[in-house]
Amino acid sequence: MLLTFYKYQGTGNDFIMIDNRTSTFPKGNKPLVAQLCDRRFGIGADGLILLEDDEKVDFNMVYYNSDGNQGSMCGNGGRCLVAFAKFLGIIDKETSFNAVDGLHSAIIEDDTVELKMNNVNEIHAKPNAYFLDTGSPHHVQVVESLENIDVYKEGAKLRYGLYGERGSNINFVEPLDTGTFAVRTYERGVEDETLSCGTGVTAVAIAMHKANRVQDETVDIETKGGKLQVKFLNDKVNVYSNIHLIGPAKQVFKGEIEC
Repeated sequence: MLLTFYKYQGTGNDFIMIDNRTSTFPKGNKPLVAQLCDRRFGIGADGLILLEDDEKVDFNMVYYNSDGNQGSMCGNGGRCLVAFAKFLGIIDKETSFNAVDGLHSAIIEDDTVELKMNNVNEIHAKPNAYFLDTGSPHHVQVVESLENIDVYKEGAKLRYGLYGERGSNINFVEPLDTGTFAVRTYERGVEDETLSCGTGVTAVAIAMHKANRVQDETVDIETKGGKLQVKFLNDKVNVYSNIHLIGPAKQVFKGEIEC
């Protein structure tokens, strides 16, 4: 099969995009997905995303981690898929679409995509950390000297040792200025550090607000791949709502591969 694909990135978090409205992609073929995402023997990406038809909204998002398994919600992937949908002419400036965690809406202006995430109702405090689900499970831990953290080693230790087989994404955070944080993330499914993680950035912003390390409901995040912003509303009890992940999403190239 000759497969046409597009490569997108959002703050360095990169994805293979496939227009699967004709339902031709072999969705159960995990080894194929893993091979396509392999950076030496395939195209190379943190994940693969299928854009499919949906009866009620503009499109449906199907996300695979680079290990070939279907994953939970991917924030940067969702933002890139919105840019892809605009490129295909499916949407203009506003959209709503379905993903594994339910309905999302988004606004796109030039290369900037503002994606509405689902509400966060539970935040669990742990010793020196927080755990919450922003479409994917996330551990958020404040550290010093973020540049010197061995994210692969320490992330894997927490991902498997603390959270078992199901695992969690692991975020290491360092405060920079008032309302700004630097973040490095170990992503399950990729099983390594990625340059950016959208659901992770969202989790960090909410956890830092919950921890009273930031008072504003707009939080700036610096990842290794670039800058993102998270906006939300908080009812001062537990519920975080109207959560928006904002940042760039760009097409890198288009190609064909035999598979």
